[in-house]
Amino acid sequence: MLYLASDGAGFALKQHIAALLRDRGIPFTDMGADCGDACDYAPFGRRLAETVVSEGARGILVCGTGVGMSMAANRVRGARCVCCSEPATARLAREHNDANILAVGARIVGTELAKDIAAAFLDTPFSGEERHVRRIKGIEG
Repeated sequence: MLYLASDGAGFALKQHIAALLRDRGIPFTDMGADCGDACDYAPFGRRLAETVVSEGARGILVCGTGVGMSMAANRVRGARCVCCSEPATARLAREHNDANILAVGARIVGTELAKDIAAAFLDTPFSGEERHVRRIKGIEG
C-alpha cells in the first residue's frame, strides 16, 4: 500500500501525483489535506510516517518545499524520508537507502518533474546489498 499526504501548499501537486498513481493502477490512501487552505504540515507528515512504518509501506508527502514534511516524517523511528527535487536522488535513495517516504516541494518543482521524481521513487527497488543494509542499520542505531 502507498500513502499520500500534503499540507495546503502541496494539495494541488498531491492531486497530480494521485492521478499518476491511478493511471499506473497503484492503490493508495490519501491521508489529507483535503483542500488548499493553509494548515500545518507536521501532523500530516508524522501521521503518514507512523502509518508507513507500522505497515511496512511507502509514502509520498508534498508541502511547499518538501523540507518541513521530511523533517516531520523523519522524527518517526523507522521512517527514512528523502526530500527530492530531481529523479536521480529519488532513485538512489530507494536503491541505496531503502527510503520508504518521498517528500517533494510544490513550490520547488513543477508538476511533470514531480511526477518523474515520484515514478523514480516508485519504480526503484532497494538493492539489498550488504553494505547498504549495514549503513541503514547505522542510521537506525
